[in-house]
Amino acid sequence: SPSTEPTNTSAPPPTDAAGAAEGASAAARDPAPPTLRRGDKGSEVVELELRLAQLGLYTREAGGSYNEGVEDAVTRYQWARGVQPEEYGVYDLATRERLESETTEP
Repeated sequence: SPSTEPTNTSAPPPTDAAGAAEGASAAARDPAPPTLRRGDKGSEVVELELRLAQLGLYTREAGGSYNEGVEDAVTRYQWARGVQPEEYGVYDLATRERLESETTEP
């Protein structure tokens, strides 16, 4: 698949952008989204639950809590798609990219 890296390499991003890109633009978001695992909570988990629901892998109500049900659904998704994560049931970058490529943003 084609690289999603920007082709304009003349202006590298600053290395000390701890909070500099805060709200600057959608493209300036943190390049590495968080890895989610059991025990995590929040809007990122809700989005994961809703994306899994789009594929029929998650049938519970999206509550924003990465519990055993979410972990099981992520594991089933990884097995079904041949994703080979370091740890099954953990929503890592490779799993996120694959899931986001075949679902729509909730």
